[in-house]
Amino acid sequence: MPLMRIDVIKGHDEKYLKELLEVSYQVMLNTFGVPNGDRYQVLTQHEPFEMNILDSGLGIERSQDVVVFHITTRSRNVTQKRAFYDQLAKELNAKLGLDSKDLLVSLQTNGDADWSFGYGKAQFVDGPLH
Repeated sequence: MPLMRIDVIKGHDEKYLKELLEVSYQVMLNTFGVPNGDRYQVLTQHEPFEMNILDSGLGIERSQDVVVFHITTRSRNVTQKRAFYDQLAKELNAKLGLDSKDLLVSLQTNGDADWSFGYGKAQFVDGPLH
């Protein structure tokens, strides 16, 4: 159910991008405990000048491989969030060679009434997901 928006700089091949999607999906399943098959991912590629991902005094120097995840989700506890950040960084490094300095994640939480999966219905509120 989490909605993942993933932003990257253009230049990666289809295999890399598909693996990025698959790894992030598997980590989400493992750490957030959502049902298998709940997969909502949108990947957007940008020209280099369209992404300015600068640090805020942390001394992080990012490369052209920077990946930004903005995830909208129901409330998750701190343990789940930390596990997601950690496992995502480790898996992306192991499978794609992504340096963890090039990974930025932002989680935004919302409630059941904030989701409609289709048909103009609020499935968490009106069923069948409540």
